[in-house]
Amino acid sequence: MSADQGLLLALLIVPAIGALFAAGMPARLDRVARIGGAAFAAANCGVVLAFLPGGDPPSSASEVPTFAPIKANPIAPWAEIDLPWAPDLSLRFHLGIDGISYPLVALTAGLTMLCCAYCLWRVPDPGRGRLLVALLLVLEVGIIGVFLALDLVLFFVFFEVVLLPMYAVIAVWGGPDRRRAARKFVLYTLFGSVLLLVGIFTVVSAAGTGDLVALSDPTSTRMGGGVQLLAFVLLAVAFAVKSPLWPLHTWLPAAHTEAPTVGSVILAGVLLKMGTYGLLRVAVGVAPEAAARSAPVLGILATAAIIVGGLVCLAQTELKRLIAYSSVGHMGFVLLGVATLTTTGFQAALIGNIAHGVITGLLFFVAGGIKDRTHTGDLAQLGGLRETAPALSGVLAFAAIASLGLPGLAGFWGEAFAVVAAFERGGPLWTTLGVVAAIGAALAAAYFLRLLRRVTHGAATPPVTALTTTATGRLRPGELVAWSPLIVLTLAIGVVPMGVLFFSAGAADALAGVITR
Repeated sequence: MSADQGLLLALLIVPAIGALFAAGMPARLDRVARIGGAAFAAANCGVVLAFLPGGDPPSSASEVPTFAPIKANPIAPWAEIDLPWAPDLSLRFHLGIDGISYPLVALTAGLTMLCCAYCLWRVPDPGRGRLLVALLLVLEVGIIGVFLALDLVLFFVFFEVVLLPMYAVIAVWGGPDRRRAARKFVLYTLFGSVLLLVGIFTVVSAAGTGDLVALSDPTSTRMGGGVQLLAFVLLAVAFAVKSPLWPLHTWLPAAHTEAPTVGSVILAGVLLKMGTYGLLRVAVGVAPEAAARSAPVLGILATAAIIVGGLVCLAQTELKRLIAYSSVGHMGFVLLGVATLTTTGFQAALIGNIAHGVITGLLFFVAGGIKDRTHTGDLAQLGGLRETAPALSGVLAFAAIASLGLPGLAGFWGEAFAVVAAFERGGPLWTTLGVVAAIGAALAAAYFLRLLRRVTHGAATPPVTALTTTATGRLRPGELVAWSPLIVLTLAIGVVPMGVLFFSAGAADALAGVITR
């Protein structure tokens, strides 16, 4: 086994060992278990960094900046493992990392590390922090596995690994209505999983293979048009549930509202990206002709999600619900980018995914900090925050402004590129969709400015006034450790977007080149 293959396996093995370590420690060593879990999460970030261009190994990563030629296979792994898994069923343990999956793997490892570090200072009721950290690490295994899997059956296995750990995180450490929210999350996810399984079965039966590299190869014999359309619809709806995309989003607000802070960060930051990644990598990559036929429908649904998400956010009165519904609009921009089936659109979707993970992760961290201090998320009871907790208010304002798409911050690029891609696609429909999406971006500015006016300005309400008397308005060490990297990344991606885009440039160009319009 080569060094780069060892690193690829380590991306899954390191967090798995960390989860076993944290869960296996006795209750009296709870803090030691949390420290150990955070150390394993940090070690996995080190493994991720080894894949950076110029790192050693893998040496093939130095080829990342090159642009793939048109008609090239959009999947060209920098590192790859392909071993027999169930030979009698033609199943293989096929993993690989490339320019599309690498930024998402890095985002997953980074957010998991920050959440584990946050748990060193703050463990929600009923305690048992070691088990919470163990579940976060199991989630990391499942999510990274999805981004690495190059076999459809293996992809499905990792896709399902995250279900029970996230259910437990919500149901055990969540808010008062946590069990109902957890059940709703499971029911919707299982519905999507059934469709995903049927879609995978359709593809494997028709193509005779579940290998994503072979299925995405433009020189190979493709499935018939009718089979492609059926498979694409099944896969697209399944991934829409996980993303979630309108109108299959109704599980999201309840799950976010009731989940503990670290659960909301992982859920919004990376778990939702499994759906949009699957839509791009699997649905579009495996059934490009069907994607081209379905593109107008996807574009209309994406624009509807942007507008509906913005309007619903304007009516929200609870802090975490507002942030949750904002994700519907942001994922709408990601879907719009994918629906254009252009290089610009695919790049918009990829940087939009990363920016949303960083910014919304920060928003949920801050929202959790506010709710922990004031014991409420009601916007009407949170006025005047800047008077008693200026640092907390400032971070909230920064994250909100980044999320509304201010130029120079990370949130701008995904939305801007998606609108540009719609105009590039041309024609009355796509031009109209681009205009409507731009109006939706204005709605985001409206609801986030409304949020800041309600929470940070005006006279301090009684829950907020109490922050002065209890000296809890200052930022805590755990918050500084967990939030600072996200603030820096929001600035860095906003100023230098090529720090993300150059990874996926070749793969996005190749994928756009093999789609028949």
